[in-house]
Amino acid sequence: MATMADIGLARVRTRAPLALLFTLATLAQGTMVRRLPGDDGVTELLRRVKRGWVWNQFFVLEEYTGLEPLYIGKLHSDMDQGDGNIRYILSGEGANTTFTIDDSTGDIHAIQRLDREVKAQYILRAQARHRMTGLPLEPESEFIVKIQDINDNEPKFLDGPYQATVPEMSPIGTSVIQLTATDADDPTYGNSARVVYSILQGQPYFSVEPKTGIVRVSLADMDREVRDVYQVVIQAKDMGGQLGGLAGTTTVNITLSDVNDNPPKFSQKLFQMSVTESAPVGSVVGRIQAKDRDEGVNAEMTYRIIDGDGRDTFKINNDPTNMLGIITVKKSLDFESKRSYTLKVEGSNTHLDPRYLSKGPYRDITIVHVSIEDVDEPPEFRVPFYYVEVPEDAEIGTIFTSVSARDPDAANNSIRYSIERMSDPGKYFYIDITSGSLMTVLPLDREEMSWHNISVLAMEMNNPSQIGSVSVAIRIMDINDNPPSLTQYYEAFVCEHAKAGQLIQTITATDADEPVGGQHFYYSLAPEAANNPNFTLRDNQDNSAWLLTRRGGWSQQDQSVYHLPIQVSDGEPPVKSSTATLTVRVCSCDADGNVLSCSAEAHTLPASLSRGALIAILACILVLLVMILLMLSLRSQRKKPYLTDEEENVHENIVRYDDEGGGEEDTEAFDISALWNPREAAAHTGRQPGRQDMQPEIQSLSRHVPQMPVGSALTFADADGGAGCGVHGYVLAKLYEADADPCAPPYDSLQTYAYEGEGSVAESLSSLQSAASHADHDYDYLSDWGPRFYKLAQMYGAVDDDNSLW
Repeated sequence: MATMADIGLARVRTRAPLALLFTLATLAQGTMVRRLPGDDGVTELLRRVKRGWVWNQFFVLEEYTGLEPLYIGKLHSDMDQGDGNIRYILSGEGANTTFTIDDSTGDIHAIQRLDREVKAQYILRAQARHRMTGLPLEPESEFIVKIQDINDNEPKFLDGPYQATVPEMSPIGTSVIQLTATDADDPTYGNSARVVYSILQGQPYFSVEPKTGIVRVSLADMDREVRDVYQVVIQAKDMGGQLGGLAGTTTVNITLSDVNDNPPKFSQKLFQMSVTESAPVGSVVGRIQAKDRDEGVNAEMTYRIIDGDGRDTFKINNDPTNMLGIITVKKSLDFESKRSYTLKVEGSNTHLDPRYLSKGPYRDITIVHVSIEDVDEPPEFRVPFYYVEVPEDAEIGTIFTSVSARDPDAANNSIRYSIERMSDPGKYFYIDITSGSLMTVLPLDREEMSWHNISVLAMEMNNPSQIGSVSVAIRIMDINDNPPSLTQYYEAFVCEHAKAGQLIQTITATDADEPVGGQHFYYSLAPEAANNPNFTLRDNQDNSAWLLTRRGGWSQQDQSVYHLPIQVSDGEPPVKSSTATLTVRVCSCDADGNVLSCSAEAHTLPASLSRGALIAILACILVLLVMILLMLSLRSQRKKPYLTDEEENVHENIVRYDDEGGGEEDTEAFDISALWNPREAAAHTGRQPGRQDMQPEIQSLSRHVPQMPVGSALTFADADGGAGCGVHGYVLAKLYEADADPCAPPYDSLQTYAYEGEGSVAESLSSLQSAASHADHDYDYLSDWGPRFYKLAQMYGAVDDDNSLW
C-alpha cells in the first residue's frame, strides 16, 4: 500500500453531526475515493498533494460528457442506522435542476453538463429529516461546489480585424499596433489561459512580441511608392504555446503612410504653348505640372517664373487641388510687336521633411515657350477720345476736326470712316469717308443742344467685319444771338391816392445766351415813351429795374389803364434788345394800400355784371329749378311709407292673368261698371268697357246669376231711380259658382284685404316672411278669427261645411 506522502491519502473523520463524503470524479486529475471498512463513516480520499481539501468546499470538473449522472459526493448522518428512516434533502443553487440527491442514501449527482464559463460555483444546503415525522434531525449545513476548469476555450481577438498605419521608411522596431487576445478559461488554474502570440503571415516586414502582442516593423526602408498595404496574420495560442493548446487568429491590415521622400520632376524639359494676341488680360495660356510620387501635403507644389523675357507679360498661378501651375496673360499682347516669349519655371515642394533632405533637392525647372498668334484686329484710333469746341454760328460745311485710325495688323489695310447714326439722330454732322474730316451739315444752336456726343466708326476695306470706334464730344460754343426779354408778363397797379416817386413794380429779365462774363441787362422806356409824364423807369445796375410814378392825383374816371413799352438790351456784342409792354391799372385802395377795385370793371359793375358773376347767378337759378322739379315729382308720386319689419304688414297684390302674354292691360284697375250690365254700360258710355279682356268672362258669368224679383232684399235702385242687378247679389252668385267648382280658386281680384294686417286678429297673411316649411300645419286657429275669415277656415278644414256662408 502506498504511503500518505506518495498518494496524498487524507483520512477525514466526521466531527460534525452531518458529514458530506465528496469524491472528485475525474480520472484526468488522478483522484480516487476508497471507502474504509467499518461503520464509523471513515472515507479515504486519494488526491493530488497540491490540492487542499476542505469538508465544505468541493470540486467537480466541467464539461462532463458521460452517459450517467456525474457523482458529486454523499451526505451521511450519524443518526442514519440504515433502516431508511432518514430522508436527505438538498436545496440551494441548482438543486433538483442541476444537482439531484438520493434521499435514502444521500448520494449527490450532477444531471446537467456544467460549464465554468457560465457559472463557476454553486452554493448548496443539506439537511437530514425523519422520513415519517418530517422533523429535522440535525441543523442545516451549507457547502460549495466549485466547477473546476478545463482548457475548452480558445483565445479570441474581440476587436479584430485590425487597421494600422505606420510611416514609410520607418526603422526596424517601430511599434505599429498592440493586439490583445482574450481566453475565457480560468487564468488562476493551470496554463489554460496563458496566451502566446506569433505571426503566421507578414514576414519579413513585420513581427510580433510573443507575450505583449505588440506588432513591430522588422524590415527597414519600406517604400510606400513601391507597396503601401500589407496584410499580417497574428495567432494567439493558450497553454503557453505548448502542443495541444487552443489557438485563435486575427488579421491586421497595415498601411504605410506617406512621407516627403521624393522630389518633384517635370515630365518634360520644354513646354510649347500658344495664345492669340487678342486674348484679354487674365486669360489662360496653358498648364504645367511637376510629378511627385508623394501624396497629400507632401506633394503640394509651388510654381514660379524665375527667368525669361516673358516674366513681365505672363504670370503663373498655383492650383493646389490638382497640383498644377496655370500660366495666364498679365499684359496685352501684340503680334506685330513681339511674336514669342520664353519662361523659365520652377516647381518646388511646399512642405519639406528634414529627415529626408538628403534625397533632394525638392525642386525642378522647365522651360515654357509661348508663341503669339496673329489675328485680324479692328482699326485703332490714335487717341482714346476726341473733344472739340464749335461755335454755334459755324457755317454749314465747316470742318471743325479730323479723326485718324490705322490697321494694327501687318497688312495695314485701308480705312473708311463713318458716323454711327444712333449717336447723331439729328444728322448735324458729316465725316469724309477717306480723310476722317468732320464738318457740319445743319445749323447749330447752343440753346437747343449744347453738347453732341457722336461715335465715329473706322472699318477695314478688305474686311468690313473689323470695325473700330471712338467717341467725339462736341461742345457748342455760345454767341450772343438771343435778345433778352422780361422774365414774365408784368401787370402792375397804382392807387388813386399814390404820390410821385412811389415804387410800382420791380422788373427783371432773362436771356437764353450764357456770356462768359455773366449776364448784364440794361432797362429803359422805349423811345416813343421816353418823356412819359406819368411813370419813369430806373435801372438799378443789378439786372433789375424799378417802375416809379412821376406824379400824384390818379383817377379811374380819367384813365384806368396805362401801357408802357419797356426796352431791355444785353451787354455782349453784338448787342441784342427787345421791347415788352407793361400794363398799369389805376385802382381804388384803402388807407393801407390794399386794392379794393381796379380799372373799368369796377365802374361798369352797376350797369352790367361781370361774366363770372353772371355764370354764378345762372348756376344758382338752375339748381333751384332742379330742386323745385324734384319736389313736385316726389309729391306726385308719393306713396305710403314702408312698414317696418316689426309691423309685419306686407300687402299682396294678386293680379289675375287670363291668358298668356296678357300685356300691360292685365294690371289696369278693374272697371266696376262691368259689374252692372256690361252691354248697357257700353251703350250708355258709347265705348267698350275698360277691360276688354274680361268682358267675355263677365258676360258668361252673368248668365248664371239667378233672376231676382224686383223689390227683393237683393235689389236696389240706382241713382236715377231705376232698378238694377244688385252688386251684392252678383257677388253671392260668383261665390256660389266658385264654391260649386272644386277646381276653381277663389277670385281674389274681387276680394278685399281690409281684414288683415296691423290691428287685425290675423295680423299679416303674407307669405313673404313666413318660414319655408312644407310640414303639416294646424289651421284650427282660423276659426277664431271671426266670420270675416270663415271662408278661409272652411277651405282649410277648420269648420264644418254645413255652416252658413257669412
